[in-house]
Amino acid sequence: MKNQLRWWLQGQGIPVWYDPAYRLPLASVEGQTGMEPRRADLAISYLLDAGFLRPGNLRTPHRIRYRDLERVHTPELLESLTHATTLGNIFAVDPSDVPVDELLRMLRIACGGTLDAARAALGGRRPALNLLGGFHHAGPSRPGGFCAVNDIAVATAVMRAEGFRQRVVVIDLDAHPPDGTAECFHGDPGVWIGSLSGTDWGTLEGVDETVLPPGCDDGSYLAALEALLRRMPPAGLAFVIAGGDVLAGDRFGAFALRLQGARLRDLRVCQALEHVPSVWLPGGGYTHNAWKVLAGTGMVLSVRSLAPIPADYDSLRARFSAIARDLHAEQLEGDLAITSEDLMSTLGQGGANLNRFLDYYTAEGLEYAFSRYGLLAHLRRLGYGQFRIAIDRDGDGDRVRLFAGPESQQQLLIECVLEKRRIGDDKVLYVHWLTLRHPRGRFSAKRPRLPGQEEPGLGLSREAGEMLGQTATRLGLAGLAFRPAWYHTAYAARHDGSFQDPARQGRFEAMQHDLRDVPLLEVTLAASEGRVRLNGEPYTWEASEMVHWFDERRPDPDVSAVEREHAHFTIVPRTPEA
Repeated sequence: MKNQLRWWLQGQGIPVWYDPAYRLPLASVEGQTGMEPRRADLAISYLLDAGFLRPGNLRTPHRIRYRDLERVHTPELLESLTHATTLGNIFAVDPSDVPVDELLRMLRIACGGTLDAARAALGGRRPALNLLGGFHHAGPSRPGGFCAVNDIAVATAVMRAEGFRQRVVVIDLDAHPPDGTAECFHGDPGVWIGSLSGTDWGTLEGVDETVLPPGCDDGSYLAALEALLRRMPPAGLAFVIAGGDVLAGDRFGAFALRLQGARLRDLRVCQALEHVPSVWLPGGGYTHNAWKVLAGTGMVLSVRSLAPIPADYDSLRARFSAIARDLHAEQLEGDLAITSEDLMSTLGQGGANLNRFLDYYTAEGLEYAFSRYGLLAHLRRLGYGQFRIAIDRDGDGDRVRLFAGPESQQQLLIECVLEKRRIGDDKVLYVHWLTLRHPRGRFSAKRPRLPGQEEPGLGLSREAGEMLGQTATRLGLAGLAFRPAWYHTAYAARHDGSFQDPARQGRFEAMQHDLRDVPLLEVTLAASEGRVRLNGEPYTWEASEMVHWFDERRPDPDVSAVEREHAHFTIVPRTPEA
């Protein structure tokens, strides 16, 4: 009620530019860089779910015109962006992982969103938010880290061509210096750039830059921000890069802000720009909480809220739960009339054929669910099509497979084997096997093979996990269980699941703690290669049952604590080859 009142009093929210294409179509970018490819999706889901925005606040961005990009960037740069190798280098992924047309479409839509937001901010004399943008490392003739083109410079050039003549200020609060933006506006007296950076890349001409020490906390950062805002000149339009990489623990940032510190940052800038039309952009962010920084920006702009996002709120789960509530049983089960094939299968005369996956879903129902949850749309963005779902019975349980392509050249993308199994006094959905395969990708130095992988992954493990959870809930089961064969699979499930054996859970927690400074890839490789030591002795990875109980039960914490205290893990370096 409080949010709704403030929303009404302050002009019924702000315009927000968003498109489902803002999800990065790069299967390996999350694992390789820590970047959350779903950041815009997660942020907008929370803002709508919590009532900070309404559907009427959302705007669909247009795709920026090529000739508008040419106002800032050289033809040579724009031509280079049509090559997978160039885009792979920009986004730190292997070129085989780059769907060129789809990635360029995403970039052009994001740039169009920044331009649309600038026009709206000027027209309404209020803030506007674009959920993808702030590409400040791209210069006129070169790209930079995760920045192919400079949306701020392009939007400014277009606005000037349309008659805008007032000063532009760029307040760059990403953790890294605005080197590309400085190049784009070199020698331009009508633009002022102010920046707080956590790394020193040398003097940037035309930038009022403050380089803060590594580990800078909320208080020191906000004091430096106040000084920067006092130096900011009057302006007719402002662009604000409210970077999500200022959080403590960010892989590429050097700051140590809390989520509350980032929110206070946004509030202070919002107050300083109260009478200036402003466009807000997310910039970088390479932790799992970066989406909360972006959602917090929307909360500040919409209703000036400093309320924390609940620590246990899972935006993807909330979104999938909402979709699940909208799925009707008849759409998943198909015709519930018993067929002769059903009867023969029940009598054991149907061979491996299966007409109801887990005695519930038809193949058509599963395809419908895959579509509604957005998996098929994302797979199309990766270059796949002509989908076909097959269900049958495997030796361990019911199997579903998703294929792509014509039948003569079909490619297996997803395979999952499930059964309903009793653990203790309750029945759970037991995952015997799950593989997400990206045949178009390839293993390389930028995308090394993980233990157990036959093909690179699709980057859909979180979506797959949430779909399995919704399946178990629909079937009235108490949880989701599996037996992680590798350290990285258990690590991915650590927030929701725990090992059924409390002593095993304690050893797993000790392993996470003791090896926390070692990259995940190195830990999982060391475990698979026998290079992990437990209390000085060779340690073999224990592939025991891990369960996500929906009632949030956990193994005996006292037993886990004792084992955690006595278990100490180290890694032996790989022996150089002779």
